Amino acid sequence: MNRKELVVSALENGTVLDHIPAENVYKALDILNLKGIESQITIGINLASKLYGKKGIIKIADKFFEDDELNKLALIAPKATVNVIRDFKVVEKKTLVMPKEVIGIAKCRNPKCVTNHQPITTRFATIDNGNEISLLCHFCEKITKTKHVF
Repeated sequence: MNRKELVVSALENGTVLDHIPAENVYKALDILNLKGIESQITIGINLASKLYGKKGIIKIADKFFEDDELNKLALIAPKATVNVIRDFKVVEKKTLVMPKEVIGIAKCRNPKCVTNHQPITTRFATIDNGNEISLLCHFCEKITKTKHVF
């Protein structure tokens, strides 16, 4: 049997973000400020997943994250997994924890909110009702589902 495969090189050192909903891969790049960094990034979108149907994966060479940076991903990919790679081996597996507060990465959807008219950093409390995650604006108290703020 002749089988063709596309092989992506193994990661020597870095971080692998797996099980990201396929439609949120680009949002994940934004949340983690990965656009424009010098490290090699491998992105897979709409990959087959037994658990989720389709998923996304991001591999970042020579980049390691603090837990508070990674936990922001829980807003758009609560079931994502994080693998820390050193010398081609997984040395740590992390699960994401929903942050209690989100500062400066989301935009308030209320057109009258002060953050849309003044140079004020946005600030939200997270609301996790089990099925969906919403953000409560600290300034205008508008509640918005995360799928509408990123």
